[in-house]
Amino acid sequence: MNRRQFVWTAVSAATVARAAAVKYDLIVQDGRVIDPARKLDAIRDVAIADGHIAAIGQHISAGGAEVMDARNKLVVPGLIDIHTHAARSKDGPALCLADGVTGLIDAGSQGADRIDETVAIARAAPQQCRVLINIGRAGIIADGDTMDLARADVAAAKEAIGRNRDMIAGVKARLSRDVAGANDYEVLRRAQEVASAFQMPVMIHMGQTVSPIGKLMGLLKSGDVVTHMFAPPPNSIIDDDGHILPEVMAARRRGVRFDVGNGRTGHLRWDIAERVLKAGFLPDTFSTDWTPEGRTAQIINFENVMSKFLMLGMTMNQVIACATVNAAGVFPVFRGRGTLKTGAPADLAVLELRQGNFDFVDNFANIRNAGQRLFPSAAVLGGKHIAPLS
Repeated sequence: MNRRQFVWTAVSAATVARAAAVKYDLIVQDGRVIDPARKLDAIRDVAIADGHIAAIGQHISAGGAEVMDARNKLVVPGLIDIHTHAARSKDGPALCLADGVTGLIDAGSQGADRIDETVAIARAAPQQCRVLINIGRAGIIADGDTMDLARADVAAAKEAIGRNRDMIAGVKARLSRDVAGANDYEVLRRAQEVASAFQMPVMIHMGQTVSPIGKLMGLLKSGDVVTHMFAPPPNSIIDDDGHILPEVMAARRRGVRFDVGNGRTGHLRWDIAERVLKAGFLPDTFSTDWTPEGRTAQIINFENVMSKFLMLGMTMNQVIACATVNAAGVFPVFRGRGTLKTGAPADLAVLELRQGNFDFVDNFANIRNAGQRLFPSAAVLGGKHIAPLS
C-alpha cells in the first residue's frame, strides 16, 4: 500500500467511525420527503439530533433512537400559517400544532387596546408564534372599528409595539366596507406610518373595499402581504377579461406577497381562484384565517386548505412550498425554517394523502369534489414527536 492509499484508507475509516458514533434522537423512516427548498421529493429517512435535522438519506441506522414509521406518508417541513386568529384563545396554538403547524401568525385579532392579551397567548405557544397588531384599536369587532378614523390611532399602535417589540411582527389593516368603509385608504396609510417606524410589514385584508384595489396597491411596499387574494368582485385582483390588474402585477414585481387567507366569509370563490390561477398568478403563501369556529366549517385544518389547491391544479410541490419555504420568508421569526436541510430546526409535518371522494367548500357555499385530500398524521417540533390531541 502506497502513502496515498494509506491516507485515503485512514480518512475513510475515520469517516465511517464518526458516522457510526452519531447518536440520533428520532428517525422518521421511509416517508416521501418533500422539501421544495432543496428540490427534494424522494423516499428517504430523516434523522434528528439535538432538536435539528442531522441527516437525510436511505436506510439510516436508528441505533437506540425513537423511530417514527412514515411509510406511505408525506414528510414535509413544519407548516407555517401566516394568517390565523389562533391567539384569540389559549388552546388555539396547540390545536394548530396538532395539525402540523409549527409556526403561525395571529393576524390582527387585537388592536392597541387589548394587544397584551394576544401577546401573552402567543408568548406561551408551544411553537413559534407572533402577532400582527390591528391598526384599529379594538381589533376584530363585528360592527366596524375604523369607520371612526380616531380608532386608527397611530400613537396608540406605536406605543403598544414598543412594549411588545419582540412579539409583534407587523401591522394588520382590515379594509372591508363594514370595518373601514370609505376610510380604507387613510386607514392603510396610517398602518404604513406605524409599520415604517419599526421597519415591519403590513398585511391588508382585501376584497369588499370601497376604494378600488388598484388604488390601495399603490400604498404597499416590498415585504407587505395581501391576504384573501381570491376575493370576488367588485374589488378582485382580476378583471372581467381574465387579466390580473396592472397595479397588482406591479405590486408583485416590487416584492408584495399574495396570500390565500381561506377564511369563511367573502374571501374565496372557486371561479375567481380558477381564473387567477389560469392567468398564471399563483399564491406566494397559503393561510387558513383559522378560528376555533373554522375547525368545523370550510377551513377544518391547514391540510384541507392545501388540498383545495391540489384540486384546482397546483402540483404537490407547489402546494408544499406555499405552506413551508415561501411562508418562512415572510416574517423574520421563521428565518431558517420551512426546510429540512441539515442543521435546520427539526420541525416536521407528516401528512397522509388519502384517495377517495372529498367535498371542498368555498366561502359562498359552492361545493367542488376531488379524489384526494391531505390529512394531518403527526408533528415534530424541535425534534420532539408531538402526541395527537385526544
